[in-house]
Amino acid sequence: MRKHEAPPPPAGTLERAFRILELLAQQPEGLALAAMADELALPRSACHRLLTEMVRCGYVRQVTSRGDYALTTKLPAMGLSFLGGSGVVDIAQPIIDRLAELSGELVRLALVDGDRLTFVAKAQGARTGLRYDPDMGIDVRLSCSAGGHAWLMTLTEERAAELVSLQGFGSPKEFGPKAPTTFKALWKTLDEDRKRGFSTIVEMYAPGMTAMAAPVRRRGQEALGVITIAGPLLRLTPQRMAQLGPALMEAANELAMASASSPLFSQKGRMA
Repeated sequence: MRKHEAPPPPAGTLERAFRILELLAQQPEGLALAAMADELALPRSACHRLLTEMVRCGYVRQVTSRGDYALTTKLPAMGLSFLGGSGVVDIAQPIIDRLAELSGELVRLALVDGDRLTFVAKAQGARTGLRYDPDMGIDVRLSCSAGGHAWLMTLTEERAAELVSLQGFGSPKEFGPKAPTTFKALWKTLDEDRKRGFSTIVEMYAPGMTAMAAPVRRRGQEALGVITIAGPLLRLTPQRMAQLGPALMEAANELAMASASSPLFSQKGRMA
């Protein structure tokens, strides 16, 4: 810390409340008060007061059999209502469905929202065998995911470094054995992605899993989002990803062209 630099202010009530909601979004079965307070480094009394208020407002419920706290459907319903009104799902779903049927794997759309990239729509192409299907609504880990790489490869090195620094590389044990842990390794991967036109990862995000992604952007504008295909390495091999590359990029271009009819996409286009 610099000599005259003041320490960051403590988290306010609103920030604490949002941190609780984000944590509970990752725990659909609920979480105990003590575990929640410890995870977020909050006093248990303060955490309890916030949870009591969230229960009163209908965003959180208490699982009476265990005393844990869990989200209600109120917050997800608000998100779905927003996406439905924006037209994003109506535009994207048919395109995502076709790509999922063609690839036989999980296809997802993530939207750029400021400094974040968040999954908002999906289609599962796998009918039998292992089905890879992580939770929706999570923020994409930029440093080691195909979606993150597809966005980063469209940005300047300075902007990409800023975004990765904000999120961090994370702990290697939380991701795949080939996840980049330095900017040098990440830049090498992004250079290869740019030459190819889409990103590919092999055991970077999770052991035994692969993925590929292409940016969704209109000519002369920043990326609006990314479309991804993910699956087990046994099926989605590097050779298979190379075969699916043209279809993935065609879907990204189709989404970009169709995006003008969505108020949310149009607003992003004007801001870019």
